[in-house]
Amino acid sequence: MLDLLTTPLPWPGFGGVTPAALATLLLAAAAAGLVDAIVGGGGLILIPTLLLFLPGGEAIYSVATNKLAAIVGTASAAVAYARRVEIDRGQTAAMAVAAFAGSIGGALLAASLPSRVLTAVVLVALVAVGLYTWRRPALGLVHAPRFGRGAQLAVLLAGGVAIGFYDGLAGPGTGSFLVFLLVGLVGFAFLGASASAKIVNTATNAGALAFFLPAGVVLVGLGAVLAVANVAGSVLGARVAVARGSAFVRRVFLGVVSVLIVTLAVRLVVS
Repeated sequence: MLDLLTTPLPWPGFGGVTPAALATLLLAAAAAGLVDAIVGGGGLILIPTLLLFLPGGEAIYSVATNKLAAIVGTASAAVAYARRVEIDRGQTAAMAVAAFAGSIGGALLAASLPSRVLTAVVLVALVAVGLYTWRRPALGLVHAPRFGRGAQLAVLLAGGVAIGFYDGLAGPGTGSFLVFLLVGLVGFAFLGASASAKIVNTATNAGALAFFLPAGVVLVGLGAVLAVANVAGSVLGARVAVARGSAFVRRVFLGVVSVLIVTLAVRLVVS
């Protein structure tokens, strides 16, 4: 029985994972979908699990395979939100197109930027985001846009390109940065921001995959199976977020940002 659980699977596109490792990855994918649907940050769960349980190869395979699982989950969450939450679909779609383009650029440059420097910059940004949100309890509880339509679209396009580029670099916390941009800068409520962020995050994942799939670094079989588990978690997470409202999403947001800060700080220390 033990041999059956620890013998690498010979299936193509699975990277030689064992049945025990696959079961663990499925649980991680479902948990990642749940967290990601509420406020982003699901990659914090699935990427480290992939890095831990894939038996060999470069880290880029884990990052790229996570994108395949995540895009299905974020798309499912986006659909679930769109049925229950009012979204400015025109401006959100424009932001998604900008993010898609930015993500392709980020993926193309992923290998040429020093990851330690990028990690330090992101860590400082996350600390600022967390403190800003924590010190303003009323932030994001009501929908109160700060810009006119034209200025708001310009902010969304610029933010979409920048955060999409970051996601193409496989940076952690893309969904959380999208939510904070929409809440802290644009003035959306947390629930509406999370709904829009799912659409944009789907586009950033698609942009990254446009580079990773032709490059041959996506484990398609494993990614497809993990996508099913990710969808289940995503749909549940979206429903929980809609039922609990913006105050609940704000609490989860602060929790995810805190975990991101600790994770990146540890990475800087040990690298």
